Order: sequence, then C-alpha cells, then structure tokens
Amino acid sequence: MCCRGKAAGPAGVGVVWEMAVNRLAKIFKLNKQGFNPVLGLSAVVPVLILDLVLHVLHLEEYFLSVLWALVVQLVSDPGGKHGYRVSYLAGLGVIGALLTALGFGIGGGAWGWVVLAAFAVTLLASLAVRYGRHRFVAALQLNLWFLIALHLPDSFRLGHLPIDAWAQALAWLIGSALFVVTVTVVWLARGRRPPPALLAGTVPGSTQPVPLRRPVIMFAALRAVVVAITVAIAWGLHVQYADWMALSALVAMKPSLAESALKAEQRLAGVTIGAAVAALVLLTVHEVIALGVIIAVLGGLAVSLVGVNYAWYYAAMTGVVLISLDLPHPSDLADEARRVLFTLVGVGIAVLVMFLADLLAKRAPAAVQPAGQAG
Repeated sequence: MCCRGKAAGPAGVGVVWEMAVNRLAKIFKLNKQGFNPVLGLSAVVPVLILDLVLHVLHLEEYFLSVLWALVVQLVSDPGGKHGYRVSYLAGLGVIGALLTALGFGIGGGAWGWVVLAAFAVTLLASLAVRYGRHRFVAALQLNLWFLIALHLPDSFRLGHLPIDAWAQALAWLIGSALFVVTVTVVWLARGRRPPPALLAGTVPGSTQPVPLRRPVIMFAALRAVVVAITVAIAWGLHVQYADWMALSALVAMKPSLAESALKAEQRLAGVTIGAAVAALVLLTVHEVIALGVIIAVLGGLAVSLVGVNYAWYYAAMTGVVLISLDLPHPSDLADEARRVLFTLVGVGIAVLVMFLADLLAKRAPAAVQPAGQAG
C-alpha cells in the first residue's frame, strides 16, 4: 500500500501537468490562416502619421483623444449605405466627445462624481447589448476610453501638460471627422459604391436586438458596481495606479453570461500578458512619441491577430489600453510593480464576477441564451 501510494504521487502530478499543458495549448492555439498583416498595417500607418504630425505641432497632449476617436470609429463602422453609415458614425463621434469632456472635466475633481459617472457609463454601455452585438462592442470601446479620460488629468499634471476638457473633446471630434471624411473620399473614389467596413468579419456585425431579461440586467449592474468600487478605491483613497484595476477588471469581464470557459480563460490570459508588456514598455521607454509608436504597433498587431487567437489579440489590446492610461507620465520600477499588482487584482475581481454571473445564469437558464448573442 505504501509503495502504491508513493508511485501514485508522481503519476498524479504527471496527469495534472499534462492537463495543464493541454489546456494552455488550447488557450494559445493559433489559427495561422486568420493572420491579416495588411489589415494591421492599414491601421498602423495612419496612427504613425498622426503621432508624427502632433509631435511636430507640439500638440502631443491631444494624441490619445484623436487616437481613441479613430479606434472607436474603426471598430464601430457598420458599413452599408453611405448616408446611414455617416450619420451613425457622426452620432458616435458626438457621444465620444461628450464623454471626453466629462472625463477630463471631472477626472481630477471630487471622487464622488467620478464614481457616479463611472457607474452610469459602464451600466449604459453594458445595456447597449439591447441594440445588438455590434453596438455593444462600440459601447465597450467608449467605456474603456471614458475610464482612461478620467485618469488623464492627474497623469497630465504629473507630466506638466495643459488640461483643457473642451479642447480634448474637440480633438476627439476631429479624430472622428477624419475617419468619416476618409470613408466619404473612398466612397466617391469607388463611384459612390460603399466600401466594406475595414473590420468586417472580425468585429461582430449583428444588430439583432437582445432582450433585456433579468440575467442580462443583473450582470450589467454587477459589472457597473465592480467598476464603481475599483474607481472609488483609486480616486477616493488616492491610491496611485489603482485605476489600472478598474480597466483590467472591465477588460477581463466577459461581455455575456453565455461566453465559453475557453474564451473567458483566453481573455484573462490576454489581460495578464498585456499588463506585463505595458509595464515593461512604460519602464524602459520614456519618450512620448516613441510610446505613441508602440501604441500604434500594438494596435496594428491586435487587428492582425483578431482571427488568429483571442488571447494574443486581447494581450495586444490590453497593452494599448494600459500604455494609453499612463502615456503622459511613464515611471520607474516600483511604479510598474504597483501597476502590475493592481492589474492582477482587477483580473481577480473579474474572475469573481464571472463566477457570480455563472450562478445567475444557472438560476435562470431560459434567459441566458439571448444574452449569449452579446458576446
């Protein structure tokens, strides 16, 4: 019996190790046919030009507002008839500009207003699933940008950059207008035939309404509460870099109750890897223009990898989000350690929220299937 017990120990460890390796292989499995470097390059080049132009004009403080306007418009482009397309993108540009003004306006002020705004925006963004998967993805991008905009006033102060909420909102509108003008020029060049959306086939395009049944509303509220709590810790207690916790929790939380376990694991793996990359970049690179180039490259890489592997795509996108958060004020090793720590805390919170969401789904299985259309 003793000998059998001793033999079983190493064998059991071997089985667990093999299961872990197989699971990791599934999480990081590559679909090489999905790699699209041309699409990635088409996203990188305009951002590099933007970075260079703003640097020459000494307007680097507006880079992130213009950049995220372009990102949101690119992801949200519905394609289709030109009139509908332009009106939709213009409306999105106005919403983004208002969120930009609000974020920069209250980000450095009373923490109660910051928490309330973060809760409201996250709740509304989560409930945008009511209008289909495509608009939900657009709302998520706006949600991410709003959390970044809330942080930037403090980061600007540390980087000795001017803070002007309405000027930042104008920069967002300019970025949105640049995208709309580009779409219009291509439309005219094609003989008034609408060009396809650049990310068609990679970003969900469904506008089929999703009923706001109880589990969907409960999960949206839970998500908003988590973001509000993490924002309250960062702003209310003045904990430096705790805002990474709010962003990582939002990014890591699955957007639907019916998301597969594999997709959730890929999301968490991507957030963790992306946080490590962002910390390394902010530790070693201190020139704003160089950080802008890295953001552009990571963004292009994310676009290229959408069809390759969800974990690596999310790693690249997390790098873009977190580097954007502290672009005006990169710092030292101790600061990066705190950033990574808060990112891991945020990921841990996301795991807990997903567990609670799964419990909600099991309590109301009939209502979960429509929610799955939101992922």
